[in-house]
Amino acid sequence: MNYHVRLHPQVDKFLRKCEANLSVRIKNKLWEIRENPFAFIERLETQDFYKLRIGDYRALIDVDLKRKIIFVRYIDHRKKIYKNMNK
Repeated sequence: MNYHVRLHPQVDKFLRKCEANLSVRIKNKLWEIRENPFAFIERLETQDFYKLRIGDYRALIDVDLKRKIIFVRYIDHRKKIYKNMNK
């Protein structure tokens, strides 16, 4: 059974504002991980969530195993995401 992907409103806003080709690439990757997310994501050591690499961008993700939901909390460039995460 596939997981359902849910986006935080901030992530949805990011995808609407970014370049079209980047938005499509991110959405395709999120579609791809629905079948087996743990083949693509890595657990962050210091936090309670996972990261997904999408080229130079990173998505921070929560996974609800019981309800089969992948919740995308935040997406940003790899240089910015970890700095902004602690704010």
